[in-house]
Amino acid sequence: MKFIDQIEIQVTAGNGGNGCIHFRRAKFEPKGGPDGGNGGKGGDIWIKTDRNLNTLVDYRFNKHIIAENGYTGKSKNQSGKKGSDKTIYVPIGTRIINSITNEIIADLKYIHSKILIVKGGRKGIGNTRFRSSINRTPYKKTYGGTGETLHIKLELILIADVGIIGLPNSGKSTLVQSISQAKPKVGPYPFTTLIPTLGTVKLNNQDKFVIADIPGLIQGASYGIGLGIKFLQHIKRCHILLHLIDILEETKIIINNIYIIESELKKYSRNLYNKPIWLVFNKIDNCNTNHIIQKIISIKNKISTKRKVFFISAIQNIGTKKLCNFLLKYLKRYSKNLINEN
Repeated sequence: MKFIDQIEIQVTAGNGGNGCIHFRRAKFEPKGGPDGGNGGKGGDIWIKTDRNLNTLVDYRFNKHIIAENGYTGKSKNQSGKKGSDKTIYVPIGTRIINSITNEIIADLKYIHSKILIVKGGRKGIGNTRFRSSINRTPYKKTYGGTGETLHIKLELILIADVGIIGLPNSGKSTLVQSISQAKPKVGPYPFTTLIPTLGTVKLNNQDKFVIADIPGLIQGASYGIGLGIKFLQHIKRCHILLHLIDILEETKIIINNIYIIESELKKYSRNLYNKPIWLVFNKIDNCNTNHIIQKIISIKNKISTKRKVFFISAIQNIGTKKLCNFLLKYLKRYSKNLINEN
């Protein structure tokens, strides 16, 4: 299924049904008086989250959602049927924005979140309601109201506690695959991951958190080079970021790569850059301990950072459990006070 995280659609509620003009004409009641019923109200349109969805692809070719019109009133004081409501199902984390004013209408972050986006037109009134002591044969009714119309943008921002960033081929997808049930595409070439992937990390029966694998960044991503910054919005809600680094690179290249990623984050969003970021050095299974120690000492001497540092092998599951335990402890303790929106 194609991953679509932004879409613009038009939503139009149903029109109200018209009232009816009618007079009762029975065999022994030739002038029985007015009995025209009211019309039915137009259908509303709702937007509701569905935990089984992770893309907005359903609306790629269905960009005008219309609710049913209310039905016209009938004789014998029968009201017209109400127009059926329409429900638009979206993934959890979908933001609804007015396309004209750019105003955020709602941010649906939770399971079963639901919002009335446009209201159906009011019902028309039949002539029965206009009968009075001075007007016993009213030839009057009202027409149903017009349903509301709105142009909206649906913007999906994934809900994850932890986001993994880094250059292509640093092992992000392998890490997500090794610590969760997610099955991202893994390969020995750049840009294996073309869309964000979510995985749930379960440490025991009660403790768990959600991790997001973001496609690799390269220098100039903020200007649209490579995959650009298209998917960085999906770590806006993350409480903490893991910057995955290939320890097999030369020290000079590692230092430069750290600066590249942090620079791209800063250009994209100051709030994103100010989130807690841990440096995670991957692929230690291919290095001896002395080599790792010497390399890290050299890196720390050349970069001024207070970021927490971890060493892992995603493919061999070395150090990954320790990392996950630290993440869980951090999330439990600090998540309420962290920046999680742009």
